[in-house]
Formats: sequence, structure tokens, C-alpha cells
Amino acid sequence: MTTVGELHDATGDSPASAASSCPASRRAAARILRTWNIEDLRRLAKKRLPRGIFDFFDGAAEDEITLRDNRAAFERVRLVPKALTGVEHIDTRTNILGARSKLPIAVGPTGGIGFGWPYADVGIARAAAAAGIPYTLSTMATASIERIAREAGGRLWFQAYIFRQREMTMGLIERARQIGYEALMVTVDVPVGGKRERDFRNDFAIRFRFTPRNVLDFASRPAWALAILRHGMPVLENVAGLAPEAKSTAEIASSVGQFWDADFDWDGLKEMRDRWPRKVLVKGILRADDAERLAAMGIDAVVVSNHGGRQLDGAVAALDALPAIVRAVKGRMSVLVDGGVRRGVDAVKAIALGAEAVMLGRATLYGACAAGEAGAARAVEILRDELVRAMQLSGVRTVGEIGADLLASRGS
Repeated sequence: MTTVGELHDATGDSPASAASSCPASRRAAARILRTWNIEDLRRLAKKRLPRGIFDFFDGAAEDEITLRDNRAAFERVRLVPKALTGVEHIDTRTNILGARSKLPIAVGPTGGIGFGWPYADVGIARAAAAAGIPYTLSTMATASIERIAREAGGRLWFQAYIFRQREMTMGLIERARQIGYEALMVTVDVPVGGKRERDFRNDFAIRFRFTPRNVLDFASRPAWALAILRHGMPVLENVAGLAPEAKSTAEIASSVGQFWDADFDWDGLKEMRDRWPRKVLVKGILRADDAERLAAMGIDAVVVSNHGGRQLDGAVAALDALPAIVRAVKGRMSVLVDGGVRRGVDAVKAIALGAEAVMLGRATLYGACAAGEAGAARAVEILRDELVRAMQLSGVRTVGEIGADLLASRGS
């Protein structure tokens, strides 16, 4: 079997490196040196992207209540720092899913990001590998399973959506197995697609079609449009065969939601578990009883997640659901959490509440949309610097020292 490391070692020049060498990329990279937080990267991405593209990444379902509450949940947690603990030297290393990571952070799956920046999937994966943290490739990525392994390397996880064409899903999983991906992440909170109204208002909806509104929108961002023209329309490389009648990548992206398997159940998950020989994570869990059942099944990890608010609006904030799930699994599996992570101190709060690590979604996505690989790397750098500072100010020297005693309120 060809391993991820062997593919990475054999790699020469790539489209991602070519994209980063153009003058526009160099200007974007210079701009991100003046960013101090993830919100700065978000503003740069918003300035660069057409409204419809930005809203596709930034938006969520219906009234976006859950989107806002994900962030508010972190803001509600208060810490009680320890004093006089000698925090000159900080060690951010930890174990995630049984293997060493330089930070208690992993990059979660984000789909379609090549529409934000050419070859952004590869750029984010490379940034993760350089930072020594896991990266998760989305089924809906604009880079194939093989390309990411060849051009990025590092700790790679593959995220699987469940299609009605079950054998297509299993075929993608088999490709990830053969090429050496470390873990499989099964997303279970998308039996149907959420109602994302920003997309409708921007004429970025099922089925996609060019309209005066979105054509003017695209034309309003000439740098973005020129990048698309220069590098070509991104391709959803892993699912191109799902809608063979579609005439464009945009049609595939907008129609793929029709192919979710709403009948996928516990038996289907068990079959998938049995066919994958390595670690399995299940993403999209908010209930303690579901997590307990997954632990009993032998699943290795859960990602406590509401899909960034993009599915059921009104779902509980992921951080609020975390403590009950941690109690239910009783250390039998790893517990990660995503949704609303924007500061390094958020990782401290999540770990204090029982998480093994946090997962990034929009944070690295905003960076990549602002400046490609350099922007993604800047997002991770910002969060690392904030994490170190937050640990020092909290009076802890290692990730293992972060515990519930730091919390002003233990939660429920």
C-alpha cells in the first residue's frame, strides 16, 4: 500500500504552490500579516469574495439562531485562573484520537472551498500538516482524496456523507483506506439539507443558474473572478459521478443535497464501522444517549456538532451539549467539539468541559478565502498564539493540566 507519507515525499511542484506565487497571492499574503484575530480574516474574506460565495461559507440555516448560539456558548463560559504556577514554558502538545498533535486542535471538513480560493483544500491541508495537527477532507471538497494525500500529507482524516447510492459512499471510503488515511469521519446530521436562506436570496440555490443578480455579484469582485478564470472552475472531484447529467460543478454542488440517504441508520453505521479497519469518528452528535450507544458500538470518537448551524436551526449549541456527552461516554471514546471556535481560549474552555480537542471549520476557511494557504496558516498561527497566552494567564503549563477546576461554572 502506498502511504500518505510516501506520496507527500514524492511530490514536486503543485497547483497550490503555483497559485501562491502569483502577484495577487503575494499581495493577499502581505495583507494577512496585519491580521490579529479570526474576525480580521473574516473581514478580508468578505471584502474579497462575491456576496453569494461569502454567504455560502458564512451563513447558516433559517434565522441562524444556532449559528449565533455556537459562538455565544463559548462567550458564556468563564474561567477562574490559577496564580503563581510558573508558566514561562508552555507545552501545547496532546493526543488526539490516540496520536500526538502539536495543538489540541484539528481541522474539520469544509466543502466547496475552491470557490473561495484556487486549490484552497490543498492549502488548508498543507497548513494543518505544517502545524502538526490533523486535517479532515470533506466528501464535497474541490480536491480529490488522492490529491490531498499527494500534495499535503500530514495526519489525514476522510469525512463521508451518506448518499442514497450507498456503494458510491463505500467506494470513496475504500479509496481513502487504500491510500492510507488515518481515520474515517462519518457525518450523521444531514439526512436532508438545511434551509439556508442567504443562498436563496443570492440566487445561489438549487438548481444553480446564472441570473442578473449573481452575475453582477460575481463581476463586483474582479480579483476573485480573474482567479477563477485563470485557474478554471473548481471541480468537486470526489462526487463528479454523482450527478452525471449536471453540466457544471455549480449544478453538482446545488443538486447533491437531493442524494442524501435519509434512511441511513444504526445498522448502516455498524456496517461502515465493520468495513473500515482504522479509527472511526461520528460527527453531528448532540445527545448523550446517542454518544453512549456509539461508545458501546466501538466507535472511537464523536464530534459534538450541529454542523455549524447549517442544518437544524434551533439545535442546542455544541459546547452546551458537550458536558453531558463527556459524562455519558465515561472515557470510552475521544470527544471533540466544533462550532463557534474563534479564539485560542476557546480550546481551553472546551478542554476544561471535557473535550479532547476542538475542530476548526470557518476559522481556517476564512483564512484560506482571504489569502489561500498563507491565510489558513495565519489562522492556525493566531489560534496557537492565543492558546499559549490563555494557558499562561490561566496558570496551566500543559494541556493535561486544563481541567474543570478552571471553570467558574461547571455547566450541566
